[in-house]
Amino acid sequence: SIAIGHQQDVGLGDVPMKNIERELICPICQELFTHPLILPCQHSVCHKCVKELLMPNHDDSLSTDAGSESSNPGSPRARVPSPSMEKLERLVRSGSISSPGWRRSSVTPRVTTFPCPGCQHDIDLGERGISMLFRNFTLESIVERYRQAARAAVAIMCNVCKPPVQEATKSCMDCKASFCNECFKMNHPWGTPKAQHEYVGPTTNFRPKVLMCPEHEMEKVNMYCEVCRRPVCHLCKLGGSHANHRVTSMSSAYKILKEKLSKSIHYLISKEDQVRTQISELDVLIHHTEENGQLAERRANEHFEHLFETLQERKTEMLRSIQQSRNLRVERLRTQVEEYQGMLENSGLVGYAQEVLKETDQSCFVQTAKLLHVRIQKATESLKTFQPAATPSFEEFVLDTSKEEILLKELSFSGVPEPPVIDLSRCCVYNEGLIHWRLSEDSLPTDHHIVEFRKLGAEEDEEEEPCWSATERVYGCSTVVSDLSSDSRYAFRVKSCRNGVFSPCSPEVTFHTPPAPVFGFLFNEKCGFSAERLQLSQRRDSVESVAGMSFLLAAERVQTGSYICLDYIIGDTGISHGRHYWAFRVQPNSYMVKVGVASDSKLTEWFHNPRDTSSPRYDHDSGHDSGSEDTCFEVSQPFTLVTVGMGRLFIPKASVSAAGDHSSRVLPMPQRIGVCLDYDAGRVFFYDADTMRLLYERQVDCSGTMYPAFGLLGGGAVHLEEFITAKRLSYLHLKV
Repeated sequence: SIAIGHQQDVGLGDVPMKNIERELICPICQELFTHPLILPCQHSVCHKCVKELLMPNHDDSLSTDAGSESSNPGSPRARVPSPSMEKLERLVRSGSISSPGWRRSSVTPRVTTFPCPGCQHDIDLGERGISMLFRNFTLESIVERYRQAARAAVAIMCNVCKPPVQEATKSCMDCKASFCNECFKMNHPWGTPKAQHEYVGPTTNFRPKVLMCPEHEMEKVNMYCEVCRRPVCHLCKLGGSHANHRVTSMSSAYKILKEKLSKSIHYLISKEDQVRTQISELDVLIHHTEENGQLAERRANEHFEHLFETLQERKTEMLRSIQQSRNLRVERLRTQVEEYQGMLENSGLVGYAQEVLKETDQSCFVQTAKLLHVRIQKATESLKTFQPAATPSFEEFVLDTSKEEILLKELSFSGVPEPPVIDLSRCCVYNEGLIHWRLSEDSLPTDHHIVEFRKLGAEEDEEEEPCWSATERVYGCSTVVSDLSSDSRYAFRVKSCRNGVFSPCSPEVTFHTPPAPVFGFLFNEKCGFSAERLQLSQRRDSVESVAGMSFLLAAERVQTGSYICLDYIIGDTGISHGRHYWAFRVQPNSYMVKVGVASDSKLTEWFHNPRDTSSPRYDHDSGHDSGSEDTCFEVSQPFTLVTVGMGRLFIPKASVSAAGDHSSRVLPMPQRIGVCLDYDAGRVFFYDADTMRLLYERQVDCSGTMYPAFGLLGGGAVHLEEFITAKRLSYLHLKV
């Protein structure tokens, strides 16, 4: 049941309500929560806000009611209009709630998936939408107490009184109304069922006494799913979406979570002095940051001012040179124009010569004509070989500032970039290596990255410098390194470049490539696949065993010992020659999963024999009794399967371990399991795919086409590695 009343919220009375306001603000509308709903990621959002996200064109019928006081002028926060679709779209465009999961239905405007505004994780509410979410009554009660504390002078009035309305003294949680003393007595007379109603102090926040399951509306929640982190009912566990999940009783979950929360709170309270000291240190850092930021701004401004001054000086000097050259050229050309104008008839030199020719005195004529004839000859020669006194082109004054522009565009603060860090959790290395890395959060943007790698030999000369190969420039934070040798160890490192300056290399990481090329396949949804008990992903790269109602009903025949068996699924591509390797992950909480290889003839027997006893769990000639191959290990069979489950991998007694350790047949289940089939040699090998440590090998009869085989019993799941499915998916897309 749900705790009712303020007294049951232990310890909150000691918390000043005004200090927790920021914990009570919806991340979408930035107002106090109104009817908050709990998303699967455990963050809360107003009912109206999430409804506008899912159905933006739908008018919310829950705009005002008895429990919502967001429009009350006594509210401690100023009223801000509810988020319109324009605001939501603006948030999406700005990146505040952007996510690849933002998806709308192609038929209706209803959104089926949206990103949580708190953590950006995709929230898929499915077809039932908001009805699948629990209402956060605890948060709602705290918000209500905050409102009351912030407007202590505003009283809650009786909902039943006739004017003049009296101040309420009680609120009935069953009637969902507030009453004054007289109205409460009138509506809850002694000796009637209403007298048994539960009441609290005046409040506008009414919530149910018992939390009901949103999926099964008539069922009370009485368990807690540890996988989904939400309350569930017994029907959810019996055959619903939580059938294969680990659940615990509500009382146990309440006790454990309350104890953990109390311990965490007490720890924080005990460290109050340390927190205050760190707050003081942060205040000092803020002060220094502001001062240093202002100093950096002043220095940057000084540098740019100096650049501006230098540019201005050069500009003035070059413009002066251009002006002087222009004036000189114009002067020369104008002088030349005047000389040529003198060659015209009746003007200048020609006119003067014509007047001299009129002289009749011979001695006077000769005295004047001699110099004049020289000038006329020069004018004649210049006319024959015309050449301007100056060129109009100013090509020698054209500036090429392309290099300077590049330098200015690349102008940045000095300093060497910080080295990146290779993200091991996202790296996969087969005959190709997918290498991911990340930069520190406060690092400046980089121009590109270089990935370096080298093959590690068995014997390396420490005196010689290692020879590293490098990729082309990478402008993202991941790349694929191709053409890696099989069964080899490689070291990888990454360095960043900014403005031609390289960072130090990242710490080296080492990967071991598989012993054979990658074999690409997807799960086969046709051959023997049981859609009733196996759930296949849309991409066909994951399969999950669903222990539903049909499996439970089949348990009636379990006393015969031969009806409950493994459900098999195989790869859609077979192997008829060569060496091949593939890898996959088995879900840690899987009950029992068998993994390995099987021939087409054996698969035909398993899938088409009407008797369930054809399962290898009951095939007495196979030596596979619940994962054991002890009885006939030396006999070559057309299949080999290893049992994985409950966080363990089981090694048969007669097998030969790569480490030579025969002391234990039970090993921790690797995070990734690799299988290598040598068809020509007739042997199959099982590896820890992270370290490439050989766990188990065995002879296998490869007389037909061999297929990757997987068997699941009870709850469990298998996920193929991305590199295993990538080539196959690319081929299928090309076919389509």
